[in-house]
Amino acid sequence: MTTEIKRVWVSQPVIIGGGPSGLAVAACLKKKGLPSLILERENCAASLWRNRTYDRLKLHLPKNFCQLPYMEFPPDFPSYPTKEQYIEYLDAYVKHFSIEPIYEEHVQIAEYDSAMGFWLVKTNNAEFVCRWLIVATGENADPVIPEIDGISDFQGQVLHTSLYKNGDEFEGDKVLVLGCGNSGMEISLDLCNCGAQVSIVVRDTLHILPRDILGRSTFGISMCLLKWFPIWLVDQFLLFCSRLILQDVRQLGFKRPELGPLELKIKTGKTPVLDVGTLAKIRTGQIMVVPGVKRFTNKGVEFVDGRVDEFDSVILATGYRTNVPSWLKEDEFFSKDDGYPRKPFPNGWKGKNGLYSVGFTKKGLLGASIDAQRVAEDIAQQWKSETKHFHLRV
Repeated sequence: MTTEIKRVWVSQPVIIGGGPSGLAVAACLKKKGLPSLILERENCAASLWRNRTYDRLKLHLPKNFCQLPYMEFPPDFPSYPTKEQYIEYLDAYVKHFSIEPIYEEHVQIAEYDSAMGFWLVKTNNAEFVCRWLIVATGENADPVIPEIDGISDFQGQVLHTSLYKNGDEFEGDKVLVLGCGNSGMEISLDLCNCGAQVSIVVRDTLHILPRDILGRSTFGISMCLLKWFPIWLVDQFLLFCSRLILQDVRQLGFKRPELGPLELKIKTGKTPVLDVGTLAKIRTGQIMVVPGVKRFTNKGVEFVDGRVDEFDSVILATGYRTNVPSWLKEDEFFSKDDGYPRKPFPNGWKGKNGLYSVGFTKKGLLGASIDAQRVAEDIAQQWKSETKHFHLRV
């Protein structure tokens, strides 16, 4: 026997995703006097932060660039709040705006019914019918697990960063970290501090910048300079400061891209690494830089330069991807190739037929907050217009 799925009519906007992006747009709608309904696949809000982040994680940018709309961080929080402090902030945000997501509602299909003029959102429990659909599942919905020759033959532990908590269990082990973004670099540092023998794979070019310059946030300085100077000049300033503070990272096995860090971020979404102490460990040889992996063996890996080494564990710091193409049956607003809006920031927040996006700007929490306010303003104008029209007809 099959259980009949119930159909639920929802008069307010439906938000898919209960992370910071979904919470932000729900709060912005509430400030406009509009209710909303959040559908979250996990059993809690901000599940990525609670369940799939490592213990030593801190916000990479200062808190004033990471706060959600209409609520600042507590003044006693440090400039770079910890994971626990950020979760505490999100919990307070949910309570302050009386946001009540519906948990364990995993969206399977969302499609627009042109005959009805509404969106149909099918979950594991019900089918929701709504006028406005806001996609807020974000850029980091699902872990990226690369397919590398021989990885299934490796007899050691293979762990994605979404399952890594701390380096305590790796003390004395030889660990290979595959990926050198911010997560890969920080986890390498954490493993090293916990007594592991760490090697980190550096396959592509990347920018490494100091997190702070003369006691001020590198990101904050760059945002200020961009108000007055062209991006190429600000990039040159950042690279000059990087060479002055971090010295020449090429000697450590890193190669910089031809584009500057800010220009590269805008054009590709690739974020520069903000060093929090990993380079110092690399300089002293406590963390080894190795080239790309050609294939896995049963006890280790063969690198692209022909070297072979044995490892006890491998940490996949290979990032996340959006999962929008797997459930949203629409390809005009969102790209099926990468799951992002086809129009880049600041024009990627609104599609057709009441479809919106929040959290796909490649600009982190700041970009999500900006889009959340735009979406709420746009829906509020339609809400008021339609309500006024309804009263006039009555």
